[in-house]
Amino acid sequence: MKYRHVCVETIACTLPPHVVTSEELEARLEPVYTRLGLPEGRLELMTGIHERRFFDPGTLPGQISGETVRKAIAQSGIPPEAFGALIHGSVCRDQMEPATAAYVHAVSGLPQNCLVLDLSNACLGLLNGAALIADLIELGRIRAGVVVGTEIGRPLVEGTIDRLLRDENVTRKSIKLEFASLTIGSGSAAIVLCDEKLSRTGNRLLGGIARADTSHHELCAGGGSNSIDADGRPQMSTDSEALLYAGVALAEETWELTRRELGWTNDSVDKIVTHQVGKAHRQLLLDKLGLPLEKDFPTVQFLGNTGAAALPTAASLAVERGQIQAGDRVALLGIGSGLNSMMLGMHWQKTLI
Repeated sequence: MKYRHVCVETIACTLPPHVVTSEELEARLEPVYTRLGLPEGRLELMTGIHERRFFDPGTLPGQISGETVRKAIAQSGIPPEAFGALIHGSVCRDQMEPATAAYVHAVSGLPQNCLVLDLSNACLGLLNGAALIADLIELGRIRAGVVVGTEIGRPLVEGTIDRLLRDENVTRKSIKLEFASLTIGSGSAAIVLCDEKLSRTGNRLLGGIARADTSHHELCAGGGSNSIDADGRPQMSTDSEALLYAGVALAEETWELTRRELGWTNDSVDKIVTHQVGKAHRQLLLDKLGLPLEKDFPTVQFLGNTGAAALPTAASLAVERGQIQAGDRVALLGIGSGLNSMMLGMHWQKTLI
């Protein structure tokens, strides 16, 4: 896919107020660690995650998404009546129906003649939503749109800890399937895209590639009818090692096709934003893609894995902190369980303050 008329006007994020360290989580798991002979510090050593953030208990995704989308719309300076689509793209939603996007739209100030829907695809939902909006803009169906999402990680993390404390049959082998759940954090992000004629930045979305390898759909699964605690909290089981290698293999294929689509080489890329999972994933991914670590902007060490919000949150912080500057060609390297990958290229020109 290639775009000629689409701009990324702004990328915004909302960080949760409560910081929880990996050391604190392990302190709660001390009885399990002692029984299994696990060393303290294992969680941070394996993942590189020092801390993650949570919203207040009971917070709904739509509540925070409403705040984030209003922030993004205000930053863009685009009049609300110009928006033709609002997509909610996170894993977490307020309920099965109606769409969480309905609540977010109700508080957004956007017009009624707006496409309003949820789009869920594991950790790739927001990037998929951005591409869908870009397609609509390129086709001339809409002038501007926004994709937003909020991941609420507290129930999964705390439910995993409580379940491990109750499980007398947990072993050193079986606990490995639970560690990915302990890396999860919370976060919220939004991306505003528009037609070039509306843009004040000229930040071009150039295009990219989507690719799937669904033979690996069982490596990470959660939230289904058999993956809910009695108290309603979600459960997740992840074969982290197998997922790591399968995901990076798919990323290699997707990156090669993306470079061809955009006419890029690795030297063309000035900055990289990746999906944030952990230090081993980041190291292996960039090594296999032949991209230098210093061009990346990692956030996983202080935010954890925030699902579909992770990549756009990292992009927002990279822009805010001056990591992405005028003239930079930026690669967005997205991947989600399933497995699905989407990689997009941007040519950044201006940051709206």
